[in-house]
Amino acid sequence: MAKRILVVTQHFWPENFRVNDLVEGLVEDGCQVDVLCGLPNYPQGEWFKGYRYLGPRRETYRGARVFRAGEIPRKGNTGLRIFLNYCYWPVSALFSLWRLKGGYDAVLCYNTSPVMMALPALVYGKLKKISVTTYVLDLWPENLYSVLPVGNPLLRAVARAVSDWFYRRADKLIAMSPSLGTRLAQRTGKSAEKIAVIPQYCEDVYACPSLDQNLAREYAGKFLVVFTGNFSPAQSLDTVIRAAVSAQARCPSLRLLLVGDGMSRPSLEALVEELKAGEMVRFYGSVPPTRIPAIAGAAQALVVSLGDSPDLGLTVPAKVASYMAMGKPILASMNGEGYAAVKESGAGLVSPAGDSAALAENMAALAGLPAQDRAQMGRKAQEYYHARYDRATLLKQLEKFI
Repeated sequence: MAKRILVVTQHFWPENFRVNDLVEGLVEDGCQVDVLCGLPNYPQGEWFKGYRYLGPRRETYRGARVFRAGEIPRKGNTGLRIFLNYCYWPVSALFSLWRLKGGYDAVLCYNTSPVMMALPALVYGKLKKISVTTYVLDLWPENLYSVLPVGNPLLRAVARAVSDWFYRRADKLIAMSPSLGTRLAQRTGKSAEKIAVIPQYCEDVYACPSLDQNLAREYAGKFLVVFTGNFSPAQSLDTVIRAAVSAQARCPSLRLLLVGDGMSRPSLEALVEELKAGEMVRFYGSVPPTRIPAIAGAAQALVVSLGDSPDLGLTVPAKVASYMAMGKPILASMNGEGYAAVKESGAGLVSPAGDSAALAENMAALAGLPAQDRAQMGRKAQEYYHARYDRATLLKQLEKFI
């Protein structure tokens, strides 16, 4: 008999999150899946085309039933709007629990920010006596501080207590790395069998080589470095921009393409203008995930960065798995698990988080390598991807655990 799973997550299709593919994978494996989520407005904070506060509240996605609860959009991505967005949806979702069809074997909360999005999952599990598993993607309150600078010690203590309450109330937790698993065990007191370490896989589409011919022609003869993803303070993209400007002195052909969008874009555009780097740094905008491999195909290297925070180093960013699948050399500016993964794999060059000078050195050094050496890094990246981040294997682990 098919297993029935309720997935709770504020962010879902058509927003670009890996939970979309996770839901599709569960359906492909024969599970019956319902999704309780919000209304799409991330990252720009504006309603996606065809959506507004009133709906649509019921849809289907790749065989899964989708139930949407109202939320306040992040319009402007100001501190106040993000705070309202964080707090409103979990409460709104509570009033949508009656709409769910029931009969679930398990509840999975795909817990990005905020940690409070687990509230409807926990309440439903308690009411129906169903096991609730929280997949911890953003560790709170640490991740909160990368978006909203909270300096008051009392507020920080409250945020820590609230976050730990949510983690303890889940029956089981999934961590993306051993380091995060250890941290969650320390904070919750949960036994080892209640916490599984399951890295985020990436969608299979990233492992399918392709090439954007227009970009390839536009950047012919250039050393193109590409970043893809969300523009948030946690990504420390100012480090990447400063490094690229510095490295161009040694590698005049270097160009930086930033693919994506997010709350940090205005400040990053201002930085590019301040550095007079408009000719070598380009903001490409958001694209569907299916286009990313073709864009990466025109690149000589892919860059991933995180801010200089010990807590951000607890996991390997999902972006690293995607980059490895695409078989391109990686420039990693980060600490902890992500740094170790890129270094261990031989997939590229690594530098400490926030160190733009070291990243600039690596950019110039990579540009100076023979093409066959960079190709070898790409091959090592793909080998590591297949060994550590295979979609089918990790999906089976997740299904068995929840």
